[in-house]
Amino acid sequence: MKLEEMSSFFNNRAEDYEQHMMDNVEGANRFYIETAKLIPKVDELNLLDLGCGTGLELDEIFKINPTVKVTGIDLSKDMLEKIKEKHSDKLNQINLIVDNYFDYDIGVCVFDGVVSVETLHHFTHEEKVGLYKKIFKSLKENGFYIETDYIAPNQEYEDYHFRENERIRLELEITDGFYHYDTPCTVENQIQMLYKAGFKSVEKVWQHECTVILLAKK
Repeated sequence: MKLEEMSSFFNNRAEDYEQHMMDNVEGANRFYIETAKLIPKVDELNLLDLGCGTGLELDEIFKINPTVKVTGIDLSKDMLEKIKEKHSDKLNQINLIVDNYFDYDIGVCVFDGVVSVETLHHFTHEEKVGLYKKIFKSLKENGFYIETDYIAPNQEYEDYHFRENERIRLELEITDGFYHYDTPCTVENQIQMLYKAGFKSVEKVWQHECTVILLAKK
């Protein structure tokens, strides 16, 4: 099996990504809408979107809160261009950054809220906890974090895919970098990681099949 470098994987699929998500991902016609419903309807809310892709969640968020100010971070330059095309009337509200969100300095007490949708199911527990700590620090007092993602149905499923990812990387002599392979975690593990990062409350607010929305508060 070949693993594709993450930015190349998504750049190569930028044109067809939205159609793929809607046609092939169970619940996609609902979870972007349900995610947007959690965004407060206050003026000039400052929101960080991690792994924003082509902006499917932003399409729905702008319907809920048209004045929201968004910083979007994604590895795929081609996908970020799609956001600019779709929301050319909101370019003064959108700051798009081509980078990986693990390394990028997202600041301290900057954002009212942070959201990630279908992006974090590629990483280890250790990587996620480190990122969650950064998210926690970046939030203002009483800030919120929304994670909408693919989850493992049980611990056996999670363990198997982490082992497979390690095995394939060893075979291909990949020692570092971001490569596309799905390693979803159970919802129980996700919640514990968020608590470990410092969040005071974490709630599962929605689930359809193997997609869950978690709402964490600082």
